[in-house]
Amino acid sequence: MSTQKANTRTLVLILMIFAAASMRLVSYKFQVLSNFTPVGAIALFGGAYFNEKWKAYLVPVAALFISDIFINYLYTTKWILFNTGAIWMYVCFALMVFIGTIIPKVTVTNVALGSLAGVLIHWLIMDLPWLYGTMYPHTLAGYGQSLVAAIPFERNMVFGDIVFGFLLFGGFEFAKAKFTVLRNERQLVL
Repeated sequence: MSTQKANTRTLVLILMIFAAASMRLVSYKFQVLSNFTPVGAIALFGGAYFNEKWKAYLVPVAALFISDIFINYLYTTKWILFNTGAIWMYVCFALMVFIGTIIPKVTVTNVALGSLAGVLIHWLIMDLPWLYGTMYPHTLAGYGQSLVAAIPFERNMVFGDIVFGFLLFGGFEFAKAKFTVLRNERQLVL
């Protein structure tokens, strides 16, 4: 693939990811949409489509990081560059990108399974009661209570992954069908 084609493909992927990440700001205005975000879809999308794996991790994590700065400002009216409590969220996000990198072929089934795996990872890690204070006892029973309380948020994450996954994956597949410059080397041979 020529450098110009690779740069065009990369630019389109970056723009799509950052456009989707900007949708995270909607949940600030509409609290009922809490966790109805493109986070999981962005991670899978980046992992599945970037040819260079360092870009697969860097671009989605950068989009998450930058959108976090704006979201933190909306909630606190302070510019917070990094919150140490977010480390586990970034670990979950990196694991979701990894899931995207191992998707053998972009199909509805593979993306849906990858999305569900990402939500499961997020649910099991982010709801560990000893990560975020004393809302639940730091016991196995407290972990169970935390998991149950998180179900509405994780449900919203599943719905967000479905909607934004359809837009990102479907949109890029449609664009690839129209513009050969977006196809990778293997797809150009087929």
